[in-house]
This record gives sequence, C-alpha cells and structure tokens, in this order.
Amino acid sequence: MKREMTGAEMVLEALKDNGAKHVFGYPGGAVLPIYDAICQQEEIEHILVRHEQGAGHAAEGYARSTGKPGVALATSGPGATNMVTALTDALLDSIPLVCITGQVPSNLIGTDAFQECDTVGITRPCTKHNWLVKDVDDLAAVLHEAFYVATSGRPGPVVVDIPKDVQFATGTYTPPSPQKTQHQSYRPAQKGDITAIRAAVELLARAERPVLYTGGGVVNSGREASQLLRELAELTGAPVTSTLMGLGAYPASGKNWLGMLGMHGTYEANMVMHDCDVMINIGARFDDRITGRLDAFSPNSKKVHIDIDPSSINKIVQVDIPIVGDVAHVLEDMLRLWRCENMQPNPKTKEWHRQIDKWRARDCLAYRNSDEVIMPQYALQRLAAAVKGKDYYISTEVGQHQMWAAQFLPFEEPNRWLTSGGFGTMGYGLPACNGAQVANPDALCINVAGDASILMNIQEMSTAVQHGLSPKNFILNNSYMGMVRQWQQLLHGNRLSHSYTDSLPDFVKLAEAYGAKGIRVTKPDQLDDAIAEMIETPGPVLFDCCVAQLANCFPMIPSGKAHNDMLLPDEATDEAVANAIDEKGKFLV
Repeated sequence: MKREMTGAEMVLEALKDNGAKHVFGYPGGAVLPIYDAICQQEEIEHILVRHEQGAGHAAEGYARSTGKPGVALATSGPGATNMVTALTDALLDSIPLVCITGQVPSNLIGTDAFQECDTVGITRPCTKHNWLVKDVDDLAAVLHEAFYVATSGRPGPVVVDIPKDVQFATGTYTPPSPQKTQHQSYRPAQKGDITAIRAAVELLARAERPVLYTGGGVVNSGREASQLLRELAELTGAPVTSTLMGLGAYPASGKNWLGMLGMHGTYEANMVMHDCDVMINIGARFDDRITGRLDAFSPNSKKVHIDIDPSSINKIVQVDIPIVGDVAHVLEDMLRLWRCENMQPNPKTKEWHRQIDKWRARDCLAYRNSDEVIMPQYALQRLAAAVKGKDYYISTEVGQHQMWAAQFLPFEEPNRWLTSGGFGTMGYGLPACNGAQVANPDALCINVAGDASILMNIQEMSTAVQHGLSPKNFILNNSYMGMVRQWQQLLHGNRLSHSYTDSLPDFVKLAEAYGAKGIRVTKPDQLDDAIAEMIETPGPVLFDCCVAQLANCFPMIPSGKAHNDMLLPDEATDEAVANAIDEKGKFLV
C-alpha cells in the first residue's frame, strides 16, 4: 500500500519492511532527519558506535553471525570515508551489508560544501553497487533494491547516499515486491548446470585421492548448505578442508576433517591439497593465502569449482569443470545424482586415508609448553576447554592470534567464526563481537585479540557498556605486532623495525576506565580460574593474557612456495628458513 512520508521516514520504513531490526550508526549533520525519525519509532533499535568504522564492522559481525544483512548509518564526508575500510572488508569476505550515508543538499553537490565528498565515487570500488538518490520518489525502490543486491548472489556491501534535502522531502513510499526489486540484468544463477554437476559427481566417484576444499560460500549459502556438505563428505568419504572464512561449515570433530588450509593451515590439509587427484572447490575463491605458488598448486589434480559468482571461476586457477550456482542447490543435485545412481567411493581411497593418517601423525600444531610463561597456543586450548558445550561466537582481530585461534578453537557449526579474511583488518574483532552480541544477546561472544589490534577500535568498549553488551576480549599480549615481528625475524634478518610497542596501556585500568571488568594473567596455572571469571562476569571484559613474546605461528608456507614446502615448528631453524627463501633471496609477503 502506497503512503506519503518524508525521505527520512522512508529509510526507517524500508528497513522494517526488509526485516532489519538493528542499525549501527553515528549521527552527523547530513543524517539528522533520519536520526529525528529514529527517535520517533521503536521498531528499529539504533546502536550508537564511537567511530563509523566500528559501525561497519559491527554490522559485519551481526551479518556473519545471523546470515542476515547488517545495516550501518553514517553522515556525509568523513562519516562516509570512515566507513570505507569496513565496506572493503565486507566486499572481500562476501558479507551482506547495507550502508546508508547522508549527503549535502542536492544544490550544494559539487561545490566543495562543508563535509561533502563524492561518496558514490569513493565507494564504487569497494561495494557491489551504490546509489545517489536525487528524487524522494525513487528512494523506497532504491532501498529495497539495495537489500536485494546485498543479499542475492555472492553477498556483499552496498551504499545508498541520500542528500539532506531528499530526507526532508515528502514523497510516495511503496513496499517491496519481488517483481519491482529484482533486476533484469542482475539475476544470479541458483541452479547449476546439471551436465556439469553430473560430470563432477562422476569425477569424484572415480577419484583415488579426492578432497573437498570449502570456503565462506558454504556458510553464506545457509545452514542447509553446511548440512549437505556433511552428507556429501559422509557418502563419498572425501576428506574436507576449509579456508579461514569457511570454518564451521564442516564440524571440527568430523572424521573427515583435515583442519584449515593455506599459509598457516595444517600439514595434513596442505599435503592433501598438493597430492590430490580430484579437488572439489565449494564456495572458495582460490585466494593467494590458500594457493601459494600457483604453478605448483595441486599440480596433478582435476579441478571442479562451484561458485555463485561467475567472475570468480577461472579468475586465478583454471578449472576442468566450472559450476555456476548456489552452493546449497549444487550440493543437493550432487547428492541426488550420487544416490540415484548408487555410486560408491573408489576402493583405492582407503590407501589415501592411510596416507592422511600418517600426515596427521606429524602433529603439526605441536609446541613447547612451559610452566613459567603462558604459551599463546596453550591459552587458546584452555579457552577452548572452557567454552566447550556453550553457545558461543568467536570474533578475532588480525595477526598471529587470529591464526592460532583458527588452529586451536574448534567450530562445529557455521556462523560462529567471525574474522577478517581477505582484507586482514586490524580493529575488526571488538566491533564485530559487539554486533554478534546485539544479534545473539544470550550467547557468549568472545573476541580473540592481540595487544596491537585491540587498540585500533578500543573505543567500541564504550559502545558495549552503553548498550549492555558483554564482549569478552581475550587479548594475547606479547607487546609486539606479532605477525609483523615473525616476518621480520624469519624474512628480514631479525631486524625488528617498529613492531615492538613499549607504551601499551594497562588493560585492566583501561577496562575500568570504560566501566568494564579488567583481568590480567601472567602464569599458566592462573588461566583456568581467570577464564572462568571472564565468562561469568556480566558485561564487557578486557582479559590481558601476557604470553611468550617471541612465539611464532607454525605451520607456515612461505609466500611463493608450494603446499608441500611448509615450515613446521620443529623445522623452523635458521637453516630451514634460509632454504625456504627463493633463489633471489626474498619473499613476497
């Protein structure tokens, strides 16, 4: 039913009609009409962040933990430009995000007015699509379209830029309808080509050394896709590995689970990827952190790539069978064909699994523990033990702690792991944890952080306190930018250039300054009681876990090396590092 209302009121009405219940934002002059409308309704809850980047990452955490689009709101100029990092992060990790920005009045556009910038031009490279709305009667349709574009096909961020005069103007609001929302030119394929799917199934049945290589596309496709993946692994007996973004799509306790793949993936996952004869890529994009040296990537395998984004196929790795379609639909067809034709795994896969067991026995995540100093791996093992059986979500910042969390924290379900994969954004974890907590108020939400990363958006502690959120920030504090230091040690002659922070805050006092709880632990035998206290404490917590300063994250595939050329913990001597350096004496990192 059409109704007359202001542009600002249309924004709120469109959010409600598209299922949004929360918006993360920060007010400013160019969005004051929208904020005025916000305070005159109760259906949409506004979460006041302390920085627009925090709004974007919080909306990402909300989206990743629910599968629904996150909504962020910012003013013009610096408000919009502060959102760019989160938009790019969401684009690379395929996170559905609807960002609404204010713009100076239409008659001032192009005059270098106060807080004016070309938001559409700036955000074009870091969004799926964006709009500058010049007519209030177009606003409702654009907002409905924005939700459609953000969530359909390969998910991603969109921006709707609304001049202030359009927010004040009165026009006609029309509710969303599928016929009017969908594009003639943008209709992502859902069903894959059945001939290609049949060829993939037959290839998998003949395989002697298969692997299912899964990515964030399985998570984005919904819980059904994760269930179908589990059924496919069970029927075919194929081992399963995952990118950083795909963790949880297949359970860590599953008998076919190899662990994470890639630069800091497990020995068995990388060796399987290198030696496989059939690779089924399900919703991953052949990222450089996964492939290593391209000409040595799975050199003897037939490759199948299932992806809803046709531009991802043959973009980096040439494949034998491309399948464009939604992961859930394609997996459903694969399973139907396998069952209808009563297919069985190749008997020779038994030898493949025996080889995998030998690789697993290598214990690539082993580390030398200590009774005197907390090893970061041990801290995460104790955290994993403490949250076992609980309803929990884990976000991370970016660095060594992120990789250790991926290695040592088990995920049994999708949407429980929130991290910045493609863009590697320091400062992501705390606001993302806030967003997940807003979406899941009764769950335990933990941000695994580093002492450097947590400071990037530490002001979002204030957001958590104001809105009654309870993010538990588990800081592995080694006084370094850990991954930077590791690269400098291994690749740059141990010249630790500006990677040590000698003026860190007292995190306990900092927590108290925000009105939160601070906990510090320095000895391994203090961990269990302190972690229990962190979990049981109502409200936000900064947990300062002082860990070994020079611990390195292994396994590690040096950039430019193949999957079977890994540095393992007990091999990472100076000589081994020297041998891993290419003939020109350097890495591309």
